[in-house]
Amino acid sequence: MDEKRIFSRLSRVGIFGNILLAAFKLIAGILGRSGAMVSDAVHSLSDVFATFIAWIGVRLSKQAEDAEHPYGHERLECVASLLLGLILAGTGAGIGWSGIRKLFGEHGSIEIPTMLPLIAAVVSIAVKEGMYRYTMHYARILDSAAFRADAWHHRSDAISSVGSFIGIGMAKLGFPVMDPIASLVICALILKVAFDISRDAMNRMLDTSCGNAFEQRLRDFIGKQDGVERIDLLRTRQFGNRIYVDLEIAVKTDISLIDAHRIAERVHSAVEREFPNVKHVMIHVNPKDEPQS
Repeated sequence: MDEKRIFSRLSRVGIFGNILLAAFKLIAGILGRSGAMVSDAVHSLSDVFATFIAWIGVRLSKQAEDAEHPYGHERLECVASLLLGLILAGTGAGIGWSGIRKLFGEHGSIEIPTMLPLIAAVVSIAVKEGMYRYTMHYARILDSAAFRADAWHHRSDAISSVGSFIGIGMAKLGFPVMDPIASLVICALILKVAFDISRDAMNRMLDTSCGNAFEQRLRDFIGKQDGVERIDLLRTRQFGNRIYVDLEIAVKTDISLIDAHRIAERVHSAVEREFPNVKHVMIHVNPKDEPQS
């Protein structure tokens, strides 16, 4: 299946699945007198916008390089992920505020929910966990940060439904205060996921290195290439979901410029072939006998 069809399928599943689920949970929450389930429905509705933003971000990031953007548009996917994180944070804050108002508001006693929102919570947990696994499976295949963030939106919704289930269940057992408390727990979980998504997006936008483990794998691979006598410098930076590498290698001093160039070309091609996420390798060639700077 090609990338466009995968993107289209993920978007349809995310948008239509969340619309149906949000409507079901909202009705169950209102009819069943559960603030936690209404909050859960709002969370599901926010996932509709999240999936739409992920789809737009991925589509824009796949545009080819042009005169104004010679390095491509991959960072637009990071912008989409950052927006998803902010939307998720806003949703979590709204759910938390709703729980606080129910706990300390002036509306009298808290109503005990019926069985309907409890059933809705079970349905939501199963559906949203399935949507998480489905979306994350293809996000890993595509190496898409935006759809990974979208998958975590689904997982956070499943977690919030677990919180709703516990809160509603405790309320029915005679502890009605647990329903709004469940909303506060849901808020905390959502804010944590929002923070992780936003931090990852910012790291990918700020030329953050790919970490010691990846760079050591890269260094070991390059060091085994024919003609490479030494690695003088190796730096990596993330550009959206792609990687740029700055590399200095040392070659024998007595070979021709043409041979040195061929070694560099072989290393360049080998790295991009072995590490598909590497978009480009900028290689500088040093003579082996020259002292390292």
